[in-house]
Amino acid sequence: MGIPNDSLEAVWAELLSGDPARIRRAWGQLTDQECATMLDHLRQMVEEPGWQPAQKDSAALARREIREQAE
Repeated sequence: MGIPNDSLEAVWAELLSGDPARIRRAWGQLTDQECATMLDHLRQMVEEPGWQPAQKDSAALARREIREQAE
């Protein structure tokens, strides 16, 4: 990924913030490759065991916002 580690943490904070505007803004700043990586990780958070309910909810909301933005 092309995002520096400190910025990567900030992007995740935005994507998992639960705020649709923050999610869309962060998503719009990513490259196609970064988007694919982030989207796969969000899918894992929602679908795979080991994540807390709040994390799953935040990831699910981010996925919904991303899908809506893509339409």
